[in-house]
Amino acid sequence: MKGFFICSDDWIKGGLDIFSSITKLRTEIKKHDIRLIDLKFTDFLGKWHHMTVPTSNLDKKMVTNGLGFDGSNFAGLKTLELGDLSLVPDLSTGFIDPFSEIPTVSFICDIVEADSKKPFPRDPRFIAQKAADHMRKTGIADLSLWGPEFEYYIFDKVLVSMSHMNFGYEIHPCEGEDAGKFGLKTSGGYHALPPEDAVAGVRDRTVVLLEEAGIPIHYHHHEVGGHGQVEIEVKFAPLKRMGDIGMMVKYFSRMAAYQEGLIATYMPKPLHNEAGNGMHFHQHLFKNGKPLFYSKSGYAGLSKIALHYIAGLLHHAPALMAITNPSTNSYKRLVPGFEAPVNSFFSLGNRSAAIRIPKYASSPMAKRMEFRPPDATCNMYLAMAAQLMAGLDGIKKKMDPVKLGFGPYDVNVFEMSDKERSRIKSLPTSLSEALDALKKDHAFLLDGDVFDETMIEDWIALKMKKDVLPLRNRTHPLEVQLYLDC
Repeated sequence: MKGFFICSDDWIKGGLDIFSSITKLRTEIKKHDIRLIDLKFTDFLGKWHHMTVPTSNLDKKMVTNGLGFDGSNFAGLKTLELGDLSLVPDLSTGFIDPFSEIPTVSFICDIVEADSKKPFPRDPRFIAQKAADHMRKTGIADLSLWGPEFEYYIFDKVLVSMSHMNFGYEIHPCEGEDAGKFGLKTSGGYHALPPEDAVAGVRDRTVVLLEEAGIPIHYHHHEVGGHGQVEIEVKFAPLKRMGDIGMMVKYFSRMAAYQEGLIATYMPKPLHNEAGNGMHFHQHLFKNGKPLFYSKSGYAGLSKIALHYIAGLLHHAPALMAITNPSTNSYKRLVPGFEAPVNSFFSLGNRSAAIRIPKYASSPMAKRMEFRPPDATCNMYLAMAAQLMAGLDGIKKKMDPVKLGFGPYDVNVFEMSDKERSRIKSLPTSLSEALDALKKDHAFLLDGDVFDETMIEDWIALKMKKDVLPLRNRTHPLEVQLYLDC
């Protein structure tokens, strides 16, 4: 379905009461012949879910009290005996879902307590909002803008087998030499042109549908991976809104591929010896409309506040990565040789750095930094909230990235001698290592009650149970090859 459906913030902030909002919403629903309302929400681990109701159910009660659901079915949200929660649609997030057969408008929802209707403390959107509110309360900044890069692969087919006697997978790429087609070679896909770029049409449709749904797109292109790796970049937005945008980009890209009989995956390292999928987070701060990260005389045009922010991110990076890189597969991507960071330092334009300062972002309003370790297995709301909290901690404590040993290193660190490189701190090499770091270093996340102690404990326990231990306890196919003849 063509067209977009955005219920702007003016509906609420501009003085319209809830009755006026519902009346206007009903008018729009009738205008677009909408038959269904889809309520989408994000669970603790960052997955999208939904519940659908007929438009005849639209009334004040639905918009203010929401619809109930069982939160105990989602890991980390609620226990079985206290499972009741409610979904309250955020009317500023409405869009027509182009993938629904029956005309449907989707709203992204806040999760609230079923009885009191107070915000649910583990609602990722609420945590993102608390981080932004905390930033304003510190007086440091009143706006943070975010621009993640969405890297993913598009495959023709993926086969998985797993039992106690059979464990493996098989990926059928839709392009490149391993697809039996003339064209892109391993790691040879960067900005490739059709016909070698066989998935350009899928990306074209994805970004057009996103723009029709109200998401401004910066650009899209083929990425380095020669077997269907692509990238979409959206324009900058505030923290919570970017979380919403991120969920929409993943949904739209996966559905656009699905409708072509293809599979889109944001898995960090689906192919051995091929480029992995990162989610580099560009970010910067503003106050009273003025940029805080720019200084004409500073290194790479960075202000002291920007350097303190960078120091906070790098100082807390090992703990942060338990949230920004929360899968065992995340650390298969973070290996030398693929423009993925393995060391904790910052640099101007250096893609092997954990924090890169883009050379092309040179004007005061554009000056920013890019945190490169994260990937899309993260819960985007929590990942951005955690990064902001780490950066603010660096500013409050006036951390100095140079004195802390984080650079800048404007050289290829892999060409350094072993002695020189040993001075640079390493990033975690496994999820269990990152979880250990988070266990020791999370006080910065507790400021302003943005995160809480129990939440951190549950996150660590959940990740150990659902991610680390299942992989640790299974025999890998490579182990069979290596050790069967012992």
